[in-house]
Parts: sequence; C-alpha cells; structure tokens
Amino acid sequence: MNATDFDVVVIGAGIAGATSAAALAADRRVALIEAEEQAGYHSTGRSAAVWIQNYGPADVRVLTGLSRAFFAAPPPGFAEVALMQRRAVLFLAPPEQTAALAAMLAEGIGLRPIDPAAAAALVPALRPDYAAAAAIEDDAFDMDVAAIHQGFLRQLRAAGGMLALRRRAGRIVREHGGWAVTTADGTVFRAPVVVNAAGAWGDEVAGLAGVAPLGLVACRRTAAIIDPAPFDVAGWPLVNDVAHTWYARPEARTRLMVSPADETPVAPQDIQPDEIDVAIGIDRMQGALAIEVRRVERAWAGLRTFTPDRSLAFGWDRAAAGFFWCVGQGGYGIQTSPAAGRLVADLVAGRDPGAAGAVVAAIDPRRFG
Repeated sequence: MNATDFDVVVIGAGIAGATSAAALAADRRVALIEAEEQAGYHSTGRSAAVWIQNYGPADVRVLTGLSRAFFAAPPPGFAEVALMQRRAVLFLAPPEQTAALAAMLAEGIGLRPIDPAAAAALVPALRPDYAAAAAIEDDAFDMDVAAIHQGFLRQLRAAGGMLALRRRAGRIVREHGGWAVTTADGTVFRAPVVVNAAGAWGDEVAGLAGVAPLGLVACRRTAAIIDPAPFDVAGWPLVNDVAHTWYARPEARTRLMVSPADETPVAPQDIQPDEIDVAIGIDRMQGALAIEVRRVERAWAGLRTFTPDRSLAFGWDRAAAGFFWCVGQGGYGIQTSPAAGRLVADLVAGRDPGAAGAVVAAIDPRRFG
C-alpha cells in the first residue's frame, strides 16, 4: 500500500464527512479529503445548532433521537467540554398558526402546551397581542458545534485515518474495479468506495464521477447578533413561531441571535448574508418581541442543502458501483451526526444498522431518478 491507497475515500470534511469517516475508520483505511483550508468551512462552521427532537422530517427525527445518548455521554477523550447545554424551545402561535400548533402537539415528542402568560414569564419581551397559543419543548439543548466536529475528526485520526485539506477533487474515475480521485494538486486517492459527503457540492462531485445528480438544492440561511438590552436573555429558551418564519436564541449570555429562517436557493458558494434578509429577520422578531435593535453587531450566512423531497439521501448510487451518497442534511446535520455516521458505516459494510434501519428505505438515494 502506498500513501494514497485506501478502503474508502470520503469527499467533504463537514459534519457529514467527519462523522462518516470516523465511523468507517474503525475497521477500514479511510481518507477524508476537503477542498478548503479548514474542515467544515461552509456549513458546519457557521451553524448555531440546537438539538431539537421535533425538528425535521420523520427520518431526521429518528436519527436525532438515536444521537442523544452520544451527545449526553460521549466516549472518553472525545471532547474537553460538555457537548450539550439545556435550552428549551418555545413555539409561539399567532392566531393563524394555532391549527398548525395543534397538529405539532398531536404528533410531537416531549411537547407540552403552555398559555401565553406562561410564555411571557419565560420571555418577558413577548408582546401581549402576538401569541394566541404556545408550546414548549423542555428536552432540547444548545450544541457545541466546534467541539462535536473536532471530536469526530480526532476519532478519525486516532483510528489511523487521513484528513487531507486543500485537496479539491478534480477528476473521479472508475479504474481497476475501484475509484481514483485526483485532486487539484495532482494527488490521486484510490479506493473501492467513494462516499460523497460534499454537501452543497454533492451533485457537482457526482458529475466529476460521471454519476447522475440527485437534484440537490443549496439554500442560504442568515443570522445576525444583536444586543437585547435591557433584557437579560441568558436563561431564555430558543423562541420561534410555529411556522418557523423566524427564531431568536440567546448567544454568549448577553446577546441574541436572530434569523428569518430563510431558505433562499443559491448556487454552491462561499455564501454571504444579504442585508434584506437580516432586516426581515429583525422585523419578524420585533413583531413578537418588544426589543429595540440599535445596531447589528455581526451577521453571517451558511448553506443548507436539501434533496428534492427534503429527506436525507444515504446509500449506494443506482448505477455507479462503489459510489455512496451521504447528502441532503439540510439544517439537521449536527443533531443527527453520531447516528448518521454509524448508519453510513453500517450500510457501507453491509451490517444490520439496528434501530436506524427504520429509515433506510426512506433515505435511499435510488428513490430519485
């Protein structure tokens, strides 16, 4: 074996690639290649994730639930800090959203209704005429995204896997019964299996390999930091409306992160915030919360990538032998990451995925095409 011969090459070192590579490296020689100078630059590194059981489609919710135990008690040496800090999620329903709230309560896990007065006790800035009804999810958590991501990269290296940064895939071809991935610097990584975990660039990577695209859609998500003074927001829950047209979450104890929960389709790129989206997020938040915004301290945007039906796409390509898809995480990649990584490794190995097997049919990429 030379330095570029592996059992699996994983393309993309965001949370999807990092977790998949770490799980695969337990019993395989794995190379994780990344185009950028740092892993997780585009989406993972810009995520302000919260673990919310009732967030996302059914397949996501299953993997979210299966990931909770890992976050609560990670393996020794995984991280030097706690991965989760409790942060309840408050759902507010203006009059036109009360039916949607009732449906959420009927099918959700761990949700309970509270009256608007109780909601105002939790969030004193709540305008008295905004919410006709409300609900709270108590068992939710802020997540330390950097610690989680770095923990999986650490696991990969500890198992003997390679993380190769600044290695943009330029040519991917089948040869001698396997794949040869040539990067921009001329390095060739060879393996029988390629895992496409390239996020917003997933269809582009497939194109390099002569594989038909799934129809992935990259979307911009915008966030801004404001000073909510005179309100002390440290103990507030994450606040959003039931329709998820805005949300606000305490940040660094004294600040508030505000988002319009936008999903604007864009070409894969180093995405930047649009001033109008920042303004829309603040306006929607102010419709619910009586907070004066004197200035925006910082704004940024990240990419969320969805399949055509908005469920995950994990599994073998329908036509290209040894080409495995791991894409379509949307905004759910962090909260599902431990279970998702294990599932990818089990599917590649042909093992029984246990409880995660309940979602395999729903997330099979062969449903497209």
